[in-house]
Amino acid sequence: MISFHFFLEIFRFAWHSIISNKLRTFLSLLGVTIGILAVISVFTIIDSLETNVRDSINKLGSDVIYIQKWPWGTNGDSEYKWWDFMSRPEVSINEMKKISSKSTKTQAIAFMNSANRTVKYLNNSVEGVAVMAVSYDWNLIRSFDLENGRYFTEQEVEGAKNYVILGHSIALSLFNKLDNIGKVIKIKGEKAIVIGVFSKEGEDITGNSLDAAVVIPVTFGYKLMNKRWSNPTIIAKAKSDISNDELRYELTGIMRSIRKLRPKTPNNFAMNEISLISNQLDDLFSIIGIAGWIIGGFSILVGGFGIANIMFVSVKERTRQIGVQKSLGAKNNFILYQFLIESVFLCLIGGILGIILVLILTNFIAAFLDFSINLSFKNIFLGLSISTIVGIISGIVPALSASKLDPVEAMRR
Repeated sequence: MISFHFFLEIFRFAWHSIISNKLRTFLSLLGVTIGILAVISVFTIIDSLETNVRDSINKLGSDVIYIQKWPWGTNGDSEYKWWDFMSRPEVSINEMKKISSKSTKTQAIAFMNSANRTVKYLNNSVEGVAVMAVSYDWNLIRSFDLENGRYFTEQEVEGAKNYVILGHSIALSLFNKLDNIGKVIKIKGEKAIVIGVFSKEGEDITGNSLDAAVVIPVTFGYKLMNKRWSNPTIIAKAKSDISNDELRYELTGIMRSIRKLRPKTPNNFAMNEISLISNQLDDLFSIIGIAGWIIGGFSILVGGFGIANIMFVSVKERTRQIGVQKSLGAKNNFILYQFLIESVFLCLIGGILGIILVLILTNFIAAFLDFSINLSFKNIFLGLSISTIVGIISGIVPALSASKLDPVEAMRR
């Protein structure tokens, strides 16, 4: 076991070698720094991207099932059979009401249509706005906060009131302010009275943000949307003690009875849920992670070869010094650890510099993009671990060759 005094002595020799060869040290650090910068940058971006995507998708609700015409994925099949799905009927608000009366496992159930429309106020207009026509219980399923105003009442939804809640950025684009309650805007030529403004949620990488959307009662939406092209959806949220599998099983049975499907007839509707997307994301990010290791691995490999080459040069330059040390009683282990610690120390310095550069770059990028990029402790630890391992691997052969030098032959060189 290495004593503390022994380690300090080894460290002193290694440090003296590093500071006395500044150019060589700089070149050694450069390779490792670039390597760690490449590896940790890739993984930081991948982790941040995955976090943002998963946070965006989780807004849809992990305990929510979406009944629609089109499935979100292949559901285990080898291909997406769009030709079969095309002939399916769209879900309707009447089906939603029947499910609501029959279901015992839903905490809330809502209906939603959506379409892109132009929204106008006087001379200001915003094109391609996501207009979402929802039934009353939608607010029990989709979480949100209001900057100003209120949500619809049940009577307003049933009475087809021409009320609208504006997304944060839509309100600013139309009025340049958020206090717009009572203002009258136009959606596809129809007048709508503003009763609320959503709080800012921030840009969403999946587009699942209310900032650039407006929400209206589903009954008012009949005037603005074509049922066939508005992606009608029944949204069911499970009770707290009910699993998604239980809810899906019940909803499937109710939908089949509503549509009078025979036992052997396949479903003509889709049961979509977040797990379908999450499973696909797991596969996607595992592939991206492998690609990240390959990209970063080449950079680290180059840095490792650079360190190994520099260490061989260092051994050659210090051959006489090694001979003197051995003649004065230095053991082989002392020489071995001296060069090995020098190699590890060089790599750690390079790794720390690389991590600092990643931190600077992530803060710089985050300042210009509405996208959260965070250098996690896991990636910092990964960078330091890789640096240590590269230092050991790169330095072990030069260190062994130095420790095995014959002291007499070494002093003659």
